[in-house]
Amino acid sequence: MEPVSRQDPYLRAVVHTAACCRALTLLLQASSWCCGAVFDLLIPDHTADAFSPPRLPEPGACDLLLEWLLGGLAHWDAEHFLFIAQWGYLYEHNCAFFPLYPLSLRAVADGALWPLQQLLRLRSRLLLSAVLLNSLFSVLAAAALYKLGCAVLRCHKTAFLAALLFCISPANVFMTAAYSESMFTVLTFSAMWHLEKGQSWLSVLLFSLATGVRANGLVNAGFFLYSRSKSFALQLQVGSGWVRKLSLLQRQLLGVASSVLLTCAGICLPFALFQYYAYVRFCGPGLELAVPELLQQLAVDKGYRLVPPNGVKPPWCSQRLPVVYSYIQDVYWNVGFLRYFELRQIPNFLLALPVTLLGSWATWTFTVANPRHCLTLGLERRKKEQVGKPRFGFCCPAVFVYVVHATALLVLGFFCMHVQVLTRFLGSSSPVLYWFSAHLLRRHEGWLWKEGADRQSSGSCGKGPTGHPLLRLLLNYRSMTPVAQCVLGYFVSYWLLGLVLHCNCLPWT
Repeated sequence: MEPVSRQDPYLRAVVHTAACCRALTLLLQASSWCCGAVFDLLIPDHTADAFSPPRLPEPGACDLLLEWLLGGLAHWDAEHFLFIAQWGYLYEHNCAFFPLYPLSLRAVADGALWPLQQLLRLRSRLLLSAVLLNSLFSVLAAAALYKLGCAVLRCHKTAFLAALLFCISPANVFMTAAYSESMFTVLTFSAMWHLEKGQSWLSVLLFSLATGVRANGLVNAGFFLYSRSKSFALQLQVGSGWVRKLSLLQRQLLGVASSVLLTCAGICLPFALFQYYAYVRFCGPGLELAVPELLQQLAVDKGYRLVPPNGVKPPWCSQRLPVVYSYIQDVYWNVGFLRYFELRQIPNFLLALPVTLLGSWATWTFTVANPRHCLTLGLERRKKEQVGKPRFGFCCPAVFVYVVHATALLVLGFFCMHVQVLTRFLGSSSPVLYWFSAHLLRRHEGWLWKEGADRQSSGSCGKGPTGHPLLRLLLNYRSMTPVAQCVLGYFVSYWLLGLVLHCNCLPWT
C-alpha cells in the first residue's frame, strides 16, 4: 500500500468536504435568510424534562444574539457539558459526563476567546468554544478515518468514500452540538491509525485521552489485548523446533502479559482517576462551596444532589467498589440489561433500527467472507488455501478486530442502554459503520468511479479520484439501486432530521 501523502488528492477532498459540511450544518441551524427558514421557527421548541439550569449571570444583548444563532446546539446533554465547564461538578449526576471535553471548552473560552469577555458572558463563550472545537474535531476525525481506512482496508477509494460518508454521518448533529462525540471520535480514530502504523505508545496516549472524554473508551483496551495476543500466537507458529519454542514461551508470555497490563492500565487510568475525584468530592469531608441560590433552588426543585456540606454521604459511597458512573446510570437513567425493553419505547427502537440492521449486516458479511478467520480469531497464520481470500476492502482479514469491536458495542447498546443513542454511540466509536456503507455503495454503484459510464464494474483500488463520489451519488440518487438508495438515504435523512429535531429540543438519538 502506498503511504498516505500530504499531497494525497483524496485527503484534500476529505478535509474540504468535512469543512463544508460543518459550515453547512451551522448555516442550516442559524441562518434564516440563507436557508429560507430557521428550524427553530419552523418547529416550536419542545418543552422537555431535561437538565436546564438558569443562566447566571443574566445574559446581555450579545449573549441573546449568540443564543438565537447557536442555541439549538446547546440542548439535552450539551447543557451538562456547558454547566460543568462553567461551574464544575456541582451536582452528583454531572459525574456521568467525563471531564476532558468540559476542560477543553473552558480552556478555549478563557484563552482564545478571552478578548470577547466584555461582549459575551462565560456561558456564551463556552457555547462558541464548543461549536469551534467540534467543527475542528470533525474535520480532523474525517481525515483520521481516511488514513485509518487506507491502512486497514488497503484501498484508497473505499477509505475515501467512507470518510466522505462520515462527513454526512447520521450522528451529524452530535458532531456539531456541545457534545463530546467529535473529540472522542478524532482521538479514537487517530489512536487506531497509529496502532496500525506500529506506534503503540502514541496510540496508548490517544486511547487514554479518549477514555477521559467518554466512558466507552475503556472498550478500546481490547485493541491492544488482541494486537499483543495475535503477535504472540503467530510467533509460536514459526521458528525452529518445539523444544526451543517451549524454552522461550515463558519469557515471551511474561513480556506480552506485562505489555498488555501496562497499556490497558494506561487506557483505564483516566476513568479510575475521575471516579476517585468524584469519591473525594461527594464522599469526603463536607466542602463549603459558594453555590448560587438559584442553583441551590434547582437542586431542591428537581431532586439533584449537591456536594454535601454536612458530610452526608450518597448511598454509592458505602459500596465495596464506589463507582459513581455506574450508580448514576442505574439510579438516574435506569440503564441496565433489558430495562429499555418496554412497549412505550418502540419508537426509540425504530429510531435505532437502521444502525442496528447496518451493523448486523456488516458483521454477517464479514463472517461469511472469512469463516475460518473468525473461528480462529485471526490467530492462525495464513495458509495456502486462503490465498484467494480478499486482501483489500471491507472483507479483508485486517478488518476482523474492528468488526468484533463494533459488534460488541452494538450488542451492549441494544440490550443495556437507551437504544436511541446507538446511532451516535456507534457513529462516534467505530469506523465499521462507514467502511461497510462505502463497501455497499461501491459494490452496487460501480459506475461511481467511471467518467461518463453507467453502472460498469470498477474493481480497482487505485489512486486518482474521479469527480466527487458523494455529489455524484446525490445527483444520481433516483437511478441508483435500492440498496444504495437505502444506505445514502439513511445518512442524508438522519443528517437533516437530527439537526431539525435536536435543535428544537425534540427527542433524537
